[in-house]
Amino acid sequence: MKSPSLTLDRRQLMLGAATASLVAVMPVSLSAQEAASRGGVLRYATLGLDTSDPHRHTGSIAVQQLYVEALTSIGPDGRVEPFLAEGYEVSDDGLTYTFALRDGVTFHNGDPVTAEDVVANVERVRTNVKGGWLASAMKLVDGVNAPDDRTVVIAMKEPYAPLANLLSELWIVSPKSDGWNETITTPIGTGPFVFGEWKPQISLYAPAYKGYWRGDMPYLDAVEANLREDLDKSGAMRVGDLHIASVPRDEARQLAKSGDIHVSQLKDSTWYFVSFNNRKPRPPFDDPRVREAIMYAVDKQAFMNFLAGDDGVVTNQLVMPGHVYFDQGLHDADKHAKPDLEKAKAMLAEAGVKPEEITIEFLSWQENYPQVVVQMVRQLGFKVNHVALDDLGAQNRLGQYDWDMNAMASGPRADIFLRFVRLMSNGPNPVLWGGVQDPELDAIVEKAVAETDEAKRKALYLKAWDRVMDNYYTVVLGHAANTIAIREEVQGYEPGFTWSPNWATGGIAQTWLKQD
Repeated sequence: MKSPSLTLDRRQLMLGAATASLVAVMPVSLSAQEAASRGGVLRYATLGLDTSDPHRHTGSIAVQQLYVEALTSIGPDGRVEPFLAEGYEVSDDGLTYTFALRDGVTFHNGDPVTAEDVVANVERVRTNVKGGWLASAMKLVDGVNAPDDRTVVIAMKEPYAPLANLLSELWIVSPKSDGWNETITTPIGTGPFVFGEWKPQISLYAPAYKGYWRGDMPYLDAVEANLREDLDKSGAMRVGDLHIASVPRDEARQLAKSGDIHVSQLKDSTWYFVSFNNRKPRPPFDDPRVREAIMYAVDKQAFMNFLAGDDGVVTNQLVMPGHVYFDQGLHDADKHAKPDLEKAKAMLAEAGVKPEEITIEFLSWQENYPQVVVQMVRQLGFKVNHVALDDLGAQNRLGQYDWDMNAMASGPRADIFLRFVRLMSNGPNPVLWGGVQDPELDAIVEKAVAETDEAKRKALYLKAWDRVMDNYYTVVLGHAANTIAIREEVQGYEPGFTWSPNWATGGIAQTWLKQD
């Protein structure tokens, strides 16, 4: 079976069976590398850092990837790129993944990275880390071994197509890292910068690693990540206290007018959706007809215009147009592409529902966009008790399943399975999607995951999504990419597919600051 194809300046490596194809990647140099200036501290603020243990994060992947790397990474087009592995192969039956490690990669303590180190990391995640993005993958790993210092072989109990993508978030740290047997307190990684001084919820100062494996990178002396939740990022960008920051779209438009800041976007999108309580639904919201009727009151286009203006994309799928798993036919058949209040009211009447007698318990984060949905639903006559909470409060309340509807969002992911897994009965952190419990849906997704043929896998994922839509577990409103503001003195940086600031063919390792 062929692993993802990459067109790069390096010979293909052949390891093992002749029927398998191995891909390789070399770091891409700056086109104007000769002009790159060295030095300076880049001030950076996107996502936070919730733990010093790279294997135990709950979504903080934007900062920790300054100092840790994985066997693979995700390129700007969403394709897998070998990273600490210079290439890999997948057996025809999809059960064996063989990775060839790069020469010359060292941990920040100077130790060379060996295959045994990689094996130790995989085993640590398999045995010590419960839940999270990799939980499903690790349950299917039959074994991992190192035939030699530069080869890692992962054997699967059954075919698992997302593995190469998901390994981009299994970061390799030295087993000598403090806290290895419990919770890592000082991770020793391989990235362009070192885990330096961490002040939780305030900052991380990450100095450059002078022994980094990618040629003469990094160019910067250090990166200082601002982790304050109360930070006025737009103001800090204007006065030059930050060089790169994630900012709301309306603020990004204003920043772009300044002349010394330009705005870019992540290559993958954030998707916005309405979910119903699927774990403990109370009447009449346990009836898919009632859920369908409610969704006819929601004007997707108006919602996305409010949220993202011209940047918003209305669709009914987990991914945007252009993604390998996007289906144009399904998109064109979206029966909720336009609202129909009269149809909504007629369907409620047919179901015997009197909206004026019902109060919808509606949950959201403390954002503006859920109010748009709330006002649309109120047009049907429902009373709506809208409870807007901070992240922790929302997670806790959603997990009690004492609500009816929500309006939420979820960000970029390395593989589409990381979106589907939240809809599975035993999926990680399922509360935003109402805690779906559907064995038939589980079985379809599991079959897709095990399918080695991409076209057949896509068909299965579409079948799974059809079931989600038919039952109105969750309804996609649309997509918009996160906006990143970048000051003009920042050179060589462009946001990647996910929140990672560093990947095999780009990112912050090759970034430099233009000197005055």
